[in-house]
Amino acid sequence: MKVFVLGATGYIGGSVAAGLMAAGHQVLGTARTPERARALEARGITATVASFDDEAVLTRLAKEADAVINAASADERRPVEVLIAALKGTGKRFIHTSGSSIVSTDTGGELATPVYDEDSPFDSAPEKVARNALDRRVLDAAKEGIHTNVICPCLIYGQGLGLNPDSVQLPVLTKHARETGTARYIGKGENVWSNVHIEDLVDLYLLVLDRAPAGTFFFAENAEANFRDMVGAIGKRFNLPTGSLPVSEAEALWGAEMARLGLASNSRVRAKRARALGWKPHRPSVFDVLAGTK
Repeated sequence: MKVFVLGATGYIGGSVAAGLMAAGHQVLGTARTPERARALEARGITATVASFDDEAVLTRLAKEADAVINAASADERRPVEVLIAALKGTGKRFIHTSGSSIVSTDTGGELATPVYDEDSPFDSAPEKVARNALDRRVLDAAKEGIHTNVICPCLIYGQGLGLNPDSVQLPVLTKHARETGTARYIGKGENVWSNVHIEDLVDLYLLVLDRAPAGTFFFAENAEANFRDMVGAIGKRFNLPTGSLPVSEAEALWGAEMARLGLASNSRVRAKRARALGWKPHRPSVFDVLAGTK
């Protein structure tokens, strides 16, 4: 199958592209610069220099491909609408990538108890209402003759398989710990996120591409942990003390949205539908990876 992966230079998209090629698929991708395009080509990806705003290129690649995966942004609506318009009436598969901060609760490092699966009702934080609406838009496009699915990962860990080896949340905390000499969680650090290994996540993309019914939404998770314990593992690995960071200082460091909804919130989900589809995550735990043992 020929698959257009939007976001092939990124952490998720690059890893998915590698998984697709390992499974025998041909991958098309875009890069913003000739240098990045050459780097994709060196990995076996057919690359075109283009931005997400280049509607003509996105349309052409979507029409050339047998399937499309958007792993570029969970929040940018314009390229998604371009892809939907290009795929309308074709019956092709279109997988869109969301993120579980759609169910995150802004608690400043305190524990929150709600846990969500794909059938649970929820209200998104104001900053994530548009993301949730975009997910619904993609799923509704199944009525327009497109085989649409949405995959919604939680906290992802593990080394990426593409050009970008780093995820978002834990590398930020690791970098700060190594630069400042202290590993920090926010507030009490009791806030919990579900987590998933990047290679298990890639397995889910391949499975959804192969057999998922149209118009279905999938959480992706395999465990959960609080940030105090994860930061403690970072500190232990690098022989650093751990401590608390006030929310205000975290906002100054990483911005309000990242600090509050990415690092000090709870996002607890269960991949009920993915497991029913046959997904069997089995990679090392987040603590094994943080310890550097696996």
